[in-house]
Amino acid sequence: MVSERLSSPMVKCLDHLNMSASNFQESVEWYSKVFGFELREQGEDEGKPWGILSCGDALLCIYEQPDLVVKDRFEMKDAGLHYLAHFGLRITDSEEWKAIIERENLSILYGGACKFPHSTAWYLKDPTGWEIEVALWDDGAPSFDSVAHTLE
Repeated sequence: MVSERLSSPMVKCLDHLNMSASNFQESVEWYSKVFGFELREQGEDEGKPWGILSCGDALLCIYEQPDLVVKDRFEMKDAGLHYLAHFGLRITDSEEWKAIIERENLSILYGGACKFPHSTAWYLKDPTGWEIEVALWDDGAPSFDSVAHTLE
């Protein structure tokens, strides 16, 4: 059942993603080198480091969980489950992104760039194993057709 819509959007944007990492310092360095995130705040919780990173309006909250094992979406699908398949970060410069891929020797999943009706996306994994979609929208902002497409 669909409830009545609000007259204006209640949410402006996704504020942050709170995630665990198997190695806090390695993750901070990786997100800094690959995407330009900066560590803004840090501390410890029960002896384990945590921190808040920012890049533009994007915020990541990272908590170290040394024993963390991330299963990818295919392993979860085989188990009959669906959970966080990936999270997306929007970029505006494909040439700069391609230079970072080369400089950091990043492994791009699914055979390289994936072209969608209004965007191009590159998928990769962070040091913990979280899958990230790097999205470049054709007109600089999300746009959608009324016709759905099917992902294989």
